[in-house]
Amino acid sequence: MSEEQAQQLMYQMQMLENYFGELTQKEESLIRIIGEASSAIESIKSISEKPESSTLVPIGMGSFVKANISSDDKFILNLGAGVAIEKDKNSTINFIEARIKEMEVALRDTSTQKQHVMANLEQGKQEMNRLIQASRSKNQ
Repeated sequence: MSEEQAQQLMYQMQMLENYFGELTQKEESLIRIIGEASSAIESIKSISEKPESSTLVPIGMGSFVKANISSDDKFILNLGAGVAIEKDKNSTINFIEARIKEMEVALRDTSTQKQHVMANLEQGKQEMNRLIQASRSKNQ
């Protein structure tokens, strides 16, 4: 085995390790988003149970303002790109649940990708060990 082949294998393994780290971060983000979405659904359900309640609304830099929430079953959904729509309680919950399902699919895909990368890393380590053993045998 040439030194060039060993360097190329090491480079590939480093790239796989970096990709594995990126997939781990993506996985953590998806888990966090799913948790936030689940909390949003629970909040919507609890808001709808009370005719009126008060809460604190963040206004930035750790500052809050007291606000009253009336349970008129209308919610504003941010669709992205500066677009928001008003929906009723059930439509809002259905929308969020659909997004959760999308995130769960993405989470499964990410987990599968991580498994493939880990398998490739393990294969690379075995190849590197084989090359090292071959090099030692050749030098003796």
